[in-house]
Amino acid sequence: MKQLVFAIGHVKLNTTDMDALVKDSTDVLGLRVTNRTDSEVWLSANGRAAELVVVRADEKSFHTIGLEALTADDVAAAKANVEGAGCRILSDEPSLSCMDAGVTFATPEGLRFEIHTPTRDDLYRPRYDTVGVGPRRLDHVNLISPNPDATRHQLTAICGMRMSEKLANDSLTWMYGGNRQHHILGLVKGAVGVHHYSFEFPEFNMYCRLGDILDRHDRQLIWGPGRHRPGDNTYAYYYDPAGCIVECSGPMAIIPDDAHFQPRIITNLERPGNVREMNVWGTPAPLEWREAHFPFQSLD
Repeated sequence: MKQLVFAIGHVKLNTTDMDALVKDSTDVLGLRVTNRTDSEVWLSANGRAAELVVVRADEKSFHTIGLEALTADDVAAAKANVEGAGCRILSDEPSLSCMDAGVTFATPEGLRFEIHTPTRDDLYRPRYDTVGVGPRRLDHVNLISPNPDATRHQLTAICGMRMSEKLANDSLTWMYGGNRQHHILGLVKGAVGVHHYSFEFPEFNMYCRLGDILDRHDRQLIWGPGRHRPGDNTYAYYYDPAGCIVECSGPMAIIPDDAHFQPRIITNLERPGNVREMNVWGTPAPLEWREAHFPFQSLD
């Protein structure tokens, strides 16, 4: 099946304190505000109209994971596969005015996705003034599903996403799309929610700046910098004000030979022998990272 999804498109977060999350996303991470209403704020790391959408709500939760398709025809093709994959369509209109087409659907496990055309992009004006670090782009999301194997098969059936790597016990699976980076989604086993959302840092010295900015706000990194073996990307993690983990990730490995690629199955699952499976530099993941959980908005 053709890969109908190219990359991660946008993420929407509900929060009870919209101003605090927007301020943190600009002053620490270094995003810019592109659109603001009483109910939501769009933020971006580049010339795109929206990558992080902050929604005013009565709870702190993840609202939607947006998956970017390149054309309206690809959105329509994905929509045609939703019900056959055991999922239900919530809307067949784009959720943001900066998109031409979109379809939002829910999985039986309680996850909400929107497959949509790219948001408007001022390609030749990617840089802007910021007091924050200034990442390059939204990179990936690690969601949490009570049945990650079912979620993986749903995404494959709907939009052609493929597995790049997984732990043998299915506790963590990585999936890639048309841009061929190692993963745009990670699937963690657990109560439905999100583990983290990630922006790309193209330069390693950006981690130094991030750590210093967090220190000025009397905060600190949860884990990192380090280098993941799955994806071969550098990383560091911290909490946003809503309580969700933000990852800052270096560029990932690319899967160029898609026709002959075989997903890697990690069978070394026990500590301490498996520590370098997740961080080749040897620092183990702390308990708060391993047990992190940010809830997904309940679906009616």
